[in-house]
Amino acid sequence: MNPHRRRGVWSAIAIAVAALVLGVATTGLMAASGAFHRAGPASWRAQDARCAAPAATGRAVDVTVWDTGRMMRGPNWPAPNNGHPGWYGMSMMRLAAHPTTVPAGKVTVRVINAGTLKHEVIVLPLLAGQAAGQRAIGSDGRVSEAGSLGEASRTCGSGAGDGIASGAAAWTTVMLRSGRYELLCNVPGHYAAGMYTELDVTR
Repeated sequence: MNPHRRRGVWSAIAIAVAALVLGVATTGLMAASGAFHRAGPASWRAQDARCAAPAATGRAVDVTVWDTGRMMRGPNWPAPNNGHPGWYGMSMMRLAAHPTTVPAGKVTVRVINAGTLKHEVIVLPLLAGQAAGQRAIGSDGRVSEAGSLGEASRTCGSGAGDGIASGAAAWTTVMLRSGRYELLCNVPGHYAAGMYTELDVTR
């Protein structure tokens, strides 16, 4: 094998190994964040969290908000608006809920901040034909909260506050009619970075 070809083979192997390591690390981070969370216990506490969300009043929807903190980033990383985990500044972000379908009635949204930045979760109805992630974003990096049914942004508490601190829980209890709703983080820039998901409420 000539030297140029041998160099190309070794480069391909190095790239494959780097991709494998990155994939394993990302999966580990998401698992630690609770993004693969299946069933929430009566009181929900992330490992090493500073406080736990209480037992749910009505149905529970457990939400994990997650970011990687400040990371190295190349010049070609886009700021996504497609509902997938995305980049904001130098941080990758995600919002995941379980379950994503509940019956109408009283619902407690319990949030764990498994990231390093402050986050929040707002409950907003979706209009007919509107998909999660399609709200207009203002010049301040936020979407309108008109029609909000509830907010979890108080560290270790219920309702509105100044953001959920890293490692802490927050919660809010809302009455939801059948329909489609969006759970989103409205900290400036976070919605544009992909921090939203749909919640469906059945009759």
